[in-house]
Amino acid sequence: MQRRMSAILFRRFLASPLKVAYVLPSSKALVKRVLGKIDFERSRVFVEFGAGEGCYTRELVKRLAPDAKLLVFELDHHLAEHLRQQFEGDGRVLIYAQDAATFRDELQKLGFAEADYVLSGIPFSYLEPAKKKEILRAVHEGLTAEGQFIVYQVTPELKVHTRMFAAHEVEYFLPNIPPMFIVACHKSSITLRPKERKKKKRPSRSESALR
Repeated sequence: MQRRMSAILFRRFLASPLKVAYVLPSSKALVKRVLGKIDFERSRVFVEFGAGEGCYTRELVKRLAPDAKLLVFELDHHLAEHLRQQFEGDGRVLIYAQDAATFRDELQKLGFAEADYVLSGIPFSYLEPAKKKEILRAVHEGLTAEGQFIVYQVTPELKVHTRMFAAHEVEYFLPNIPPMFIVACHKSSITLRPKERKKKKRPSRSESALR
């Protein structure tokens, strides 16, 4: 699980620790686990929040279909420029150095009503409640009926703020520094894995007693 520290990520963290939350990029194992929750064959429109130096973006691009689009939002202008340089010439990838809450406007400019997936590394615990609510509402409204919002965070607190979603899958992933919670918020319970759907449908003891 050894990782080489990203020089630009470290510099931007020192310059703006509340905007750039992590000193180290995610481990390859974490990136693989997070992206393993995405159905790339059936999906064409992807959005990424808080891309940092691009460790998820690079792997997303490897898996994108030729006709797919990936909209990447990175608020730090230096990191956004670093991302532009990495993906220059790939028409599937668009980089925005702006507020993630505006992603629906950018989708519409491209002729898309909704996204299939939104992936986020934003440190939501650092955000003001109003901004957090604004982004989460935009995500819920900006996903397809079977879309998913997948978040990797050091705490699972975001699950409490995403109750508008039909279902959640939460995983605590240890092979990363620091360990991360992966929270997959499903707009529809149809997209839950079969095992998770069974858990969701299983009645509680109190419900069973009433029958």
